[in-house]
Amino acid sequence: MLDPLLQLPIIDITAERFATLLIAALAGGAFGAALGALPSFVFTGFVVFLGEGIEILQREIGTLPDVPDGELAAGITGVIGFGMVTGPHVAFAGGVAAAAYAGKKYPEMEPAGWDYHFGKNITFAHGTKPDVLAVGAVFGALGMIITRVMGGIGFPTDNIALSVVATAFIARLVFGYPLVGKVAGSSLLDMSPFEREEPRRMADGGEVPAEHEGRLATEPWLPHQYKWSGVTVIGLVTGVLAGYIWLETGSVFLSYGISAASLLFLALGIEKIPVTHHMTLIGAVGAVLAADVIASPPVILLVAALFGAISGLLGEVTQRLFYSHSGTHVDPPAMAIAIAMLAVGVLYLANVLPNAGYLGL
Repeated sequence: MLDPLLQLPIIDITAERFATLLIAALAGGAFGAALGALPSFVFTGFVVFLGEGIEILQREIGTLPDVPDGELAAGITGVIGFGMVTGPHVAFAGGVAAAAYAGKKYPEMEPAGWDYHFGKNITFAHGTKPDVLAVGAVFGALGMIITRVMGGIGFPTDNIALSVVATAFIARLVFGYPLVGKVAGSSLLDMSPFEREEPRRMADGGEVPAEHEGRLATEPWLPHQYKWSGVTVIGLVTGVLAGYIWLETGSVFLSYGISAASLLFLALGIEKIPVTHHMTLIGAVGAVLAADVIASPPVILLVAALFGAISGLLGEVTQRLFYSHSGTHVDPPAMAIAIAMLAVGVLYLANVLPNAGYLGL
């Protein structure tokens, strides 16, 4: 995210600057492993909310002395929120990889009440265990490099989201998990084995490995948020709210920050909190696109609602394909954002869309 402000090509920076970013990304990835992927992402939400709020305030009261317009907010949102400290491609990616590693290395650490494979537990804080933090550090650095390289070649999507997805799949390969996993239902999209509470079984009917004992055959990303109708409705609702926030404040990322911060309650164990940051971000992009061709705010909100619902459904499709059948977390919101913004980027470059949302194309 925030490509125009942050994701400068890796070839356009000095060796000293790259070393600085690399060291910071190593620390950021370890930080994500220490806190856990989801708690670190909650901090992303708080920081983005703060940065965007300051930008709005700065526009209202005028530029502060010796601070160019927008620079203060860019420093908070970009350098910290989407940068080496709490950037999802660094801290969240480091936390996801740490969970995948711990799921294989330390299954005895699995907390009571966790129903899935321990490698999917992105709420778990790994504390100060050196090897787990080292895994987080390596993947935080890898996430930074992937993001900047893809930005450098001009790949037309949200390269932070793309990096989150790429590092999650790399973690599966590195730590010996299947890329997709064994399908228990009639297809990859079939969630009925979960609804029937079918246990995981070996393909040949043999003994289930110890790490699979007690696991369900199909594990939806969010047991309270996987039915098509519910995902569509929450996407419509949050898309409208994101579009309204953009209309009133001019911030594409403020609704994303609010959605991410709301996951504090999910991390604290409050059931049925929806995950919506992919819906609000893409909903706001829908409003940005619509406003270039439509002058009516009510119609702009309807377009934002449609984009929010589409992103929600993309998240649901991708979780059924790539999350539910293997043993680690591959982030459905990141997949949805990467796919949606790739479509926006390609259509903009093909002169079909009037702008590219927040992409720096």
